Amino acid sequence: MTAFPAVLFDEAHSEAWTIRREVAEAMNPAHPDDNSYAEAAGALRRLGHTVRAHTEGPITPAVLDGCDVFVVAHPSAERWERTTGVGSPVFSAEEIDALEAYVAGGGGLIVLAEHEQEKYGSNLGELLARFGVTVEHATVQDPGNCHNTVATWILGVPTAQAVSEPGGVAQDLLAEVRRACFYRAGTLVAPAEASVLFTTSGSADPADAPLVATVRHGRGRVVVLADSDLFGDDSIRDYDHEKLWGNLVTWAARVPEASGAARASRPEVAEEFARLKAAVERLRPLQAKDGSVTGDHDEAVACISEIVDGVGRLAPHFPHDAEYLDAVMKDFRAWVAAGLGVPDFLDSLNAFHPDTQRIDGLEHLVVFPMYTQNGNPNRNVEAVWIRVVWPEWLAELERGGYDNPMFVPITFVDFTSGYDTNSAVLFPETVVVRQTPPRFTWGGIFCDREAARFRRVSEAAAATLKLELPPDAARLLASQDLAQDTFVLWDLVHDRTHSHGDLPFDPFMIKQRMPYWLYSLEELRCDLTAYGEAVKLEAAGVPHARYVQYAILFDRLFRFPITGERVRNYDGLGGQLLFAYLHRQGIVRWTDNRLTIDWSRVADGVADLRGEVEKLYRDGIDRSKRAHWLAAHELVATYVEPDPASVWKQGVHALPTEQKAMVDAVLPDEFPLSMFYEALRRKLTDVVESTRGIRA
Repeated sequence: MTAFPAVLFDEAHSEAWTIRREVAEAMNPAHPDDNSYAEAAGALRRLGHTVRAHTEGPITPAVLDGCDVFVVAHPSAERWERTTGVGSPVFSAEEIDALEAYVAGGGGLIVLAEHEQEKYGSNLGELLARFGVTVEHATVQDPGNCHNTVATWILGVPTAQAVSEPGGVAQDLLAEVRRACFYRAGTLVAPAEASVLFTTSGSADPADAPLVATVRHGRGRVVVLADSDLFGDDSIRDYDHEKLWGNLVTWAARVPEASGAARASRPEVAEEFARLKAAVERLRPLQAKDGSVTGDHDEAVACISEIVDGVGRLAPHFPHDAEYLDAVMKDFRAWVAAGLGVPDFLDSLNAFHPDTQRIDGLEHLVVFPMYTQNGNPNRNVEAVWIRVVWPEWLAELERGGYDNPMFVPITFVDFTSGYDTNSAVLFPETVVVRQTPPRFTWGGIFCDREAARFRRVSEAAAATLKLELPPDAARLLASQDLAQDTFVLWDLVHDRTHSHGDLPFDPFMIKQRMPYWLYSLEELRCDLTAYGEAVKLEAAGVPHARYVQYAILFDRLFRFPITGERVRNYDGLGGQLLFAYLHRQGIVRWTDNRLTIDWSRVADGVADLRGEVEKLYRDGIDRSKRAHWLAAHELVATYVEPDPASVWKQGVHALPTEQKAMVDAVLPDEFPLSMFYEALRRKLTDVVESTRGIRA
């Protein structure tokens, strides 16, 4: 779970709050909720965050090392509050220096102050001065805008101010947050560059004063609140407090650099692979489309000899693949002996079973003559060095109901030219063999490439469309490790969905003569189902599931419609349909050159569209093929306008009766891009092109 923030609560400076429930009960036996942040810590853990307490000793760089967010919750002299009773509420100069350096270096700091701040005997003012923030010694009163008619339990006024980020993407820290109550709050004085999230109302005393402010300092982020009670155990479920708390902590958290898991970690293997790769690259131009050698045979034999020797030298570094690598060398020798015609690597393919070795971090050397899907259509020899991604949390899910024994998530370590393309899969059916095996037992998907191009295109789209992102969505786009894990979960659920549900036709009908929008609907159905499963998994406490929802939404809305040619672009059409449906429902809006999303309604909108597609499928079981094709066209055309020249748009009387002629009547771009997408494609063409062959 390293992609999620590590949150450290300070409890060594006489704080009035603790994340340890047993300590709160000792501090305040009659009312522990008034001193407990245990529920707040639990809320963060459900988001995937690691949460622990700093319980003794000074704050030093060593204490802050490895911490992404440091929380200081109302230090106080014991005269005024029941406290942890550990340490002084006064931070030393060295501690303040350490905290400032920590923030400047990229760490997050959250400070929760109180009303009449100066009386508590702490020096939070000195700490906050380093970031230009002051807590006013005040108690806000607002009889006309309060909770439970208590004038000091004021309802804050949310601002519409987004927090700007480098690269042009803005974050909405109040996403799904509309109301919050501040119990006996002070007020803040914030610097001009700060973002104020809540203020007092115009009728309050003092009026229109900041209650929550965020500040950037160096590479880090600071959040200051003028009240600490709103996240206590007895208040965090009031109004939208829990959502606000999650947004603030997620925004403040340091975004870690990519772990580099997909990079070579064994120099001796990297050196040998480089030699193997060079031999493969010399062989490739000598091969024809079917894989046979039509160039210089002597040179090809020399290259293959080097490849075989290279595989032999590398084999000891991959002992778990010994049988396969031995078979690969035999298949290469047999190819030479047969005269270098169309290659046949069936024996080595049958020996390769990464599906039986799903071990996190396990590496494989893969060498085959093969085409690369969405990459090189020719059957060239390729060499790819891969690493399996199989964390325990994913293995547990797969064992517990999301079974998919063929699924093998992988990352690149290195590869030859066929993968210097848009290809992000390693499928056995792409390998050149004399006969197709009775069944395939595995399929590899490169989650690092999927994640990297998703992040690049989505970030550019959000900036271009001026879309304000919730903090967790922004973190997904900023963190390669988090995005990779997210795609692994998405792919696991999506892939198994093809064989589940009401299926009136072969889910893989793209290989048949059928209108391409049927495959659009099948791929979209699987993603809509995966979205719904992710909603369930989020409720069940799987933290990655929230990010799967964002990934499906952003990839479908932004990348798919503008990627690739418009000739039977089934993935693009699926994205167009999702956007059009959500736009028709008012869930997404394009106004004043700005895209807005009602995040609270997205899940319901996705579920409703899924319901329409599933009804089409159920009804299709009782329809003729021709009637089903027409019904599918009608569903898509309800939301995505067909080309004006479409024969299918005119209905059954305009169509030929013969099946092949009906398919031939489909326009290459039966459902053209809308003006919205045409404009987006023009602005993002270079970004999309830059993802070709992208490395994490």
